[in-house]
Amino acid sequence: MKKIDFKFIFSSFFLWRTSLFIFLFLAFKYLPLQNNFLGGGITNYLAKPYLWSWLNFDGEHYLSIVYQGYLPLTYFYFPLFPILAKVISFFLNFLLSRGMEKMALSGLIVSNLSFFTGLIFLWKLLKLDFKENIIQNAVLLLILFPTSFYFGSFYTESLFFLLTILSFYFARKGNWLLAGIFGGLSTATRITGLALLPAFLIEIWQNNKDSKEKITKLIYPLASTLLIPLGLIFFMFYQWKATGDPLNFLNQVFIFGSQRSSNFILLPQVFYRYFFKIIPSLNYSYLPVVFTTFMELIVALLFLATSIIAFLKLRLSYALYLTIGYLIPTLSGSFSSLPRYVLILFPGFLLFSLYFDKIPKSIQFLILFLLTILLGFSTMLFARGYWVS
Repeated sequence: MKKIDFKFIFSSFFLWRTSLFIFLFLAFKYLPLQNNFLGGGITNYLAKPYLWSWLNFDGEHYLSIVYQGYLPLTYFYFPLFPILAKVISFFLNFLLSRGMEKMALSGLIVSNLSFFTGLIFLWKLLKLDFKENIIQNAVLLLILFPTSFYFGSFYTESLFFLLTILSFYFARKGNWLLAGIFGGLSTATRITGLALLPAFLIEIWQNNKDSKEKITKLIYPLASTLLIPLGLIFFMFYQWKATGDPLNFLNQVFIFGSQRSSNFILLPQVFYRYFFKIIPSLNYSYLPVVFTTFMELIVALLFLATSIIAFLKLRLSYALYLTIGYLIPTLSGSFSSLPRYVLILFPGFLLFSLYFDKIPKSIQFLILFLLTILLGFSTMLFARGYWVS
């Protein structure tokens, strides 16, 4: 059996990327344009929609940080992705002279390259415990998830996905220093990287609970694990120096609307709001909002169930990372963006794959077909300026 099936990974990535451009073409042909929150602004978008469509909504904010640094109302966005995009842009000087276009392309290079590399290391990580068919199914279910187009957009999902996969992989291989370094980089990308800390402490405990070695043997992995929050700590220090508030990224959550709160909201309260306030008051004549709201609720229910089952079926460290990574974005009081945030929770897709492998081939094909349709529709909405996640 091959260690890594590069042919499968490359062909899956290529077909996924090609399909996204096909969905983009269909969106231009059949969906009216929403003029707000378009990548690069309306003029740039209309001039080169195949480039700027991938920078809609939050992509605009990340591009602004790359182009002119942090400004008021952009401190919510973590720094590593725009830093890497800025670095890559220096190497594109010989290809493009226009600053914004060059930086837009550089961020898309970071995203797509990170996702492709992340798929390779996902294979290496899962290969430690599972057969090839389980890994293949996990990759397929991930790239066909309805919001997977964010992996190819000017967003942090793909970079964070790569960093957490690398961190877990090196932790499983016993290289705790690299695990801690990549974990620290993850918390400079998204606050969800903090979920790695308890997951790795559990991994260390499980690997050493029956060991008769001296306690000094634990110093190396424990010290390396403490590198994980450093990315967040450095970002908080920068925010304190720049704004006087080290938690500015949390206190700015109001910019995303009244559905989010800077105070922590417990999960049952969020479900209550959706079932008894949001769903009954929807305008069911406006399909984009109905589609995204129900997708948020379904994903929330699905990953709640997955988080519980994971403690029975997966490694404890995987289950902890999945559960904490699922809960962190819900603490703001909303499931808005949750269908995007769960993309980086690879144990969830691993668990899906384990059950997917047990069902008849005809049902598997039907599920993959439905996921492709949902991915296509989500991509089309996003490309034309409709809020998806």
